[in-house]
Amino acid sequence: MRILVSNDDGIYSEGLWTLAEALSEVGEVIVCAPDREQSAVGTAVTLHYPLRMKQVEPKVNGIRTYSVEGTPADSVILGLKLISGDGVDLIVSGINEGVNLGNDVYISGTLGAAIQGHFYGIRSIAISTALYQGKVRFEAAAKIVRLLAIGCREGNLPNKTLLNVNTPYLPINRIEGVELTRPGRRTYHDSIEKGYDGKRDYYWIVRGEPIWEQREGTDIWAIQNKRISITPLPVSLSGERTDKLKEICASVFSELHTEAASNPS
Repeated sequence: MRILVSNDDGIYSEGLWTLAEALSEVGEVIVCAPDREQSAVGTAVTLHYPLRMKQVEPKVNGIRTYSVEGTPADSVILGLKLISGDGVDLIVSGINEGVNLGNDVYISGTLGAAIQGHFYGIRSIAISTALYQGKVRFEAAAKIVRLLAIGCREGNLPNKTLLNVNTPYLPINRIEGVELTRPGRRTYHDSIEKGYDGKRDYYWIVRGEPIWEQREGTDIWAIQNKRISITPLPVSLSGERTDKLKEICASVFSELHTEAASNPS
């Protein structure tokens, strides 16, 4: 099984390498990621100037690693077209530091990489984890995505699946479930700061605190209620695929806690 890994936090982010190491237990991992942070660029693809890519030293031994001067979507396209050779079975983007919930799915670079894989008909997963006072826990995210990758290898993940997965800021033994969810509403009150650089005016968009929709069944509700959220995109799935994904949620939650019990941190 071959897995292409990317992100929007940049080639040297801790979350990317936590993810790559976890997935290396499941199959051959190739990393192709932006050379710098590319948050909030969504699905942007660079068409108006050339891209540059170079092979770099991996943080985990044995993983082919490439740095791209471009967006997450650019990285996935180059990874698929120039690096992967015989093809890719799964694309995973993350682990993002901070959740991607509600309306954020439309601008997230983490989602942008996974969506690009989905455009090519490849099973794709975006994985993010909550921050708390600037701190992050990667353990649950790494384990849940490894279990999903095993499910993909064993043929349990439906074809052309695109999943947005978010984990709460909790140790595994305090997570209370894995929920199949839909996107909620997470909106912001933005403000504009105006300045002058000596030649002309400039404007800075300042993102305010989010407003969260508290509605059961949404990704936001799941995270706020100590659950892992798995959101299939697009959300208009057939009943058969929804039932299969619900089975997967129940299965990975059981396996997650079995592993935590046998390997307490």
